[in-house]
Amino acid sequence: MKTHRYFVPFYIIVAQCALSSQSKTSSDDGFCAADGDCDGLGAKEKHVEKEWAAIRDNIEESIRLYQPCENTTTSCACYEPIVDQDLSRFENITAASLSSLRNKVPRAVTYQIVGGRVYRSPEPCLFPLRCKGAEHFLLEVAPKVPDVELVVNFHDWPHISMRFEKEALPLFSFSKTDEYADIFYPAWTFWAGGPATKLYPKGLGRWDLFQMSLHKASQRIPWADKEDRGFFRGSRTSAERDPLILLSRRRPELVDAQYTKNQAWKSPKDTLGADPASEVALEDHCKYKFLFNYRGVAASFRFKHLFMCGSLVFHVGDEWREFFYPLLKPWVHYVPVSSSATEGEIELLLEFFMKSADVGRGIATRGQKLVQKKLRMEDVSCYWTMLLQKYASLLDFKPKRNNNYVEIQRGNQ
Repeated sequence: MKTHRYFVPFYIIVAQCALSSQSKTSSDDGFCAADGDCDGLGAKEKHVEKEWAAIRDNIEESIRLYQPCENTTTSCACYEPIVDQDLSRFENITAASLSSLRNKVPRAVTYQIVGGRVYRSPEPCLFPLRCKGAEHFLLEVAPKVPDVELVVNFHDWPHISMRFEKEALPLFSFSKTDEYADIFYPAWTFWAGGPATKLYPKGLGRWDLFQMSLHKASQRIPWADKEDRGFFRGSRTSAERDPLILLSRRRPELVDAQYTKNQAWKSPKDTLGADPASEVALEDHCKYKFLFNYRGVAASFRFKHLFMCGSLVFHVGDEWREFFYPLLKPWVHYVPVSSSATEGEIELLLEFFMKSADVGRGIATRGQKLVQKKLRMEDVSCYWTMLLQKYASLLDFKPKRNNNYVEIQRGNQ
């Protein structure tokens, strides 16, 4: 999913007017344009208006071209092109290719669904909550799918490189970029697990329960009552986040963005020279009109949660995705921000939407409604069903239960 290019680099060069017999006439605010004409304010305003016009054009064009997925036969039919694209590399899937995966990917987990029952390879799950999250849906859909065998990656990163893998290997991963050919599956975090933090020591927890909690928060704090500022809290997992943090320190009235501790934190150097801020509950994010989403090691688990606030989501970077990302369109449902955006570029975007509240509210509303309608738990379950049915049709062998595998049942996950 590629974002539109929405502005040229935002560099405004001004110089203080010197007051002397040989100086140029000063402008009202005491600044001159770089050419010395002393009408820097006018030049600045013209430049900003040009950039804002480009943003308006991108929004209008994106909305004009957007074709919503409606009137579908199943709750997850909108996702079928995503499943089909992921599986299009496979004419068939052999037992040998699954064996290759088990040798290639450390601590990958093999699942079998045989006769409507779910079995897992015998080695202990490296990430128990991640396995539990996926197994909830496997147990739910098992009666609806043919006998099938699949290899699931529970690490944060994908493994099947488009450049370096000669053989098409059917590894299931929750997140990837265009450089990888892994097969999307809905992340475990829809049911269990996720990043462990002080506020969420066992992860964010069930998506359906969090949806309800965030929906209540959005009703308590409607758009008109939200604070007219940007907001971000998170650890410094990537330097991509630094410009927003620095902008917040320079212009705190525009955005409140601060780094929190993570497990690797040792000193203020790890939080860009400042003491770490306290974590903030996601429900309290709903107080703000503009919420920033950055990738972590891979796709960000908080992305879907931010939409539920009814705030305008600024999504930074477009490389890392989960299965549902293609349904969300830049400028229609969220504001796309380059992963290399500077302080000035972020500042320009925030100022535009602070002065164009109705435009921002429209994008925020469309984003919230799409997530409410197309990312329900029943949609996630439907995606798993469709994915496994189509995947099973590609197997060139009949899966037989491995007697060494452990049966997964409710309560023993």
